[in-house]
Amino acid sequence: MTDPNPSFFDAASTTDEVLIDIDLNGRVAAVTGASGGLGLETARSLAARGASVVLAARSEDKLNAAVQTIRARHPDAALSTVMLDLADVTSCRRAAFEVLSSVDRLDLLINNAGVMCTPFGRTINGFETQIGTNHLGHMAWTIPLMDLLTQDGGGRIVNLSSAGHRFSDVDLDDLDFERRPYDPWSGYGASKTANVLFSVELERRLGPLGVRALAVHPGGIHTDLGRHMTPDLLAEIQERIAQSNPTGFDWKSIPQGAATTVWAATTSIFADRGGVYCEDCHEAPVVDIDDAGSGGVLAYAVDPDRAAALWDRSMTLLAAI
Repeated sequence: MTDPNPSFFDAASTTDEVLIDIDLNGRVAAVTGASGGLGLETARSLAARGASVVLAARSEDKLNAAVQTIRARHPDAALSTVMLDLADVTSCRRAAFEVLSSVDRLDLLINNAGVMCTPFGRTINGFETQIGTNHLGHMAWTIPLMDLLTQDGGGRIVNLSSAGHRFSDVDLDDLDFERRPYDPWSGYGASKTANVLFSVELERRLGPLGVRALAVHPGGIHTDLGRHMTPDLLAEIQERIAQSNPTGFDWKSIPQGAATTVWAATTSIFADRGGVYCEDCHEAPVVDIDDAGSGGVLAYAVDPDRAAALWDRSMTLLAAI
């Protein structure tokens, strides 16, 4: 299947390569999960090109260490931090309003943070951990920032999803596994599908105001995201990878993994459209489940009706808090 928008960059491209000709002076970006891994590299690479970057994460100590790491390479980097716990809706809203009070514009919102294959649990608000953190937390954080993003037009929202969206569609009638057995992979897959659907609905709502929303699969990277992986879960994902990629699988470095995020956030390809899923620094095609081994996004993850339904269901849940 032909890439609908060929890009000069590919799976091996790094953040600095993608941004080499990009000038972000005067732009403001906010990055969740910026205290380590892909989020830290995303924040660093944007700051290196002149952006003022708000780093958001749960740990103040880790945020301070992240700032020191970036400034060790880029002494003049314009950085600030905000405490954000995506498993707590109140924290998400408080962090968003702190950003609103500290900056007068927001050009790039990178929703990078997340959890993967957690044991069954619930957030402080009673949501299943993965859908509550990866989707509902980011939604609670993003909604207060929408007016700032649309203020001057041209803003971008990038939501990190995953090829794991293929593991499961969202169950709109049972987002929190109240009536069905919990499976870590189904929970993860549903949350990653929700990230794509959130992007589709954000694009529908904000696109006419000049803000583009995109979902990104960063690729396979060794980061702290996999800290909940038991030996059994690790063996299961390795088997799934082998089945879907019989010719082999290449792990990415962290700069390679974050490259698609900063590409989606800055490329002119999406100046006038969004609501799509990107991988390896290009727009991914919509594929059938039987063709998903070669990449792409499954149709249920970009279905506009399901995106609207998930938005409505999520808003109902968030409004109760």
